[in-house]
Amino acid sequence: MRPATIRSAAFWTALITFAVASGSALAQKKYDTGATDTEVRIGHIVPYSGPASAYGIIGKTEEAYFKMINENGGINGRKIRFISYDDAYSPPKAVEQVRKLVESDEVLVVFNALGTPSNTAIQKYLNAKKVPQLFVATGATKWNDPSHFPWTIGWQPSYQSEARIYAKFLMKEKPDAKVAVLYQNDDFGKDYLKGLKDGFAAKASAIVAEESYEVSEPTIDNHIVKLKASGADVLISITTPKFAAQTIKKMAEVDWKALQIVANVSTSVGAVMRPAGFENGQGVLSAHYAKDAGDAQWKDDPGMKKFLAFLDKHYPDADRTNSQVIYGYGAAQTLTKILEMCGDDLTRANIMKQAANLKDFTPDTLLPGVKINTSATDFAPIEQLQMMRFKGEKWDLFGEVISGETATH
Repeated sequence: MRPATIRSAAFWTALITFAVASGSALAQKKYDTGATDTEVRIGHIVPYSGPASAYGIIGKTEEAYFKMINENGGINGRKIRFISYDDAYSPPKAVEQVRKLVESDEVLVVFNALGTPSNTAIQKYLNAKKVPQLFVATGATKWNDPSHFPWTIGWQPSYQSEARIYAKFLMKEKPDAKVAVLYQNDDFGKDYLKGLKDGFAAKASAIVAEESYEVSEPTIDNHIVKLKASGADVLISITTPKFAAQTIKKMAEVDWKALQIVANVSTSVGAVMRPAGFENGQGVLSAHYAKDAGDAQWKDDPGMKKFLAFLDKHYPDADRTNSQVIYGYGAAQTLTKILEMCGDDLTRANIMKQAANLKDFTPDTLLPGVKINTSATDFAPIEQLQMMRFKGEKWDLFGEVISGETATH
């Protein structure tokens, strides 16, 4: 064989060897702690007990959703092991439970942890550990801060965006409103209150009274009596479900006929409006981004049919009128999408990369026109809401889907 031919053969042999090696490398699976060929461990905390225990249904819904996924073969052949603990809506308890999830259970991510105080308490720890704090179950604006907290990403619309929408609505529809505000005395309430004042801007003097309450209080009755005495004709209720129901009921008891706007985290028909008494909730306003399973207008909706089929088979005891069930399903479906996008690269860095690369994703349960979009500089997946009014035993949507502005840091 001539030298040139030998060199050519050697070249092609080397090239083929390189190609085979490269193909092998490309096919190699990548895992961080919490992922294997057969399993992905997902950590979760929610208040199954305590003053915000109404939210515990979210964890139960997500558990049922992942059981469905597992029965259908898992995600890319891997089963989901969903480990959910009670933090009782207590920040110290949240820290304890999340440390257990990361250091003992060795989860890949902490998913959909609920509550602004709890998530605030665990945020620095998870970011220092480079563990994804994925799709946080609170609308605090600060979850959209990828430059300072690259391992934390929100899910639902921000409280400030929602509050600005209410301020704009009132300035247009009730320009002479005298507004009273009842808010929870923590990061949730204060974040929302800031958005409200920013929304009113130069007309912030429309807010004539403010009352804060502690989650440890058994009742907010005395706060309602004080706010009524202010002479306000609008009450904005920045409350979690237990206190939202108390507020609606107490306003009726003291015959305070102010227009009431309630935060969308407390619009559940089953957990808020029914306990408050349907007769007391007539005309209450809010805004939302998800469908209501009890609303007949969605009976032929393909997404709602899938949701109801899931409940029939995997969670038959669920209260279909409870919006927390809808919430848990939508969040779990979003996580499933991310894990599918990750393929065989189940590293924590790739989880965050894919979470920041959602384009017009539409879970079955979101309102038409509401889509999930993220980018490397936008960690606010849902930024749209539609106003709604409580009538009879359900919420009636009205107006257009409104995009709220979400500040990035």
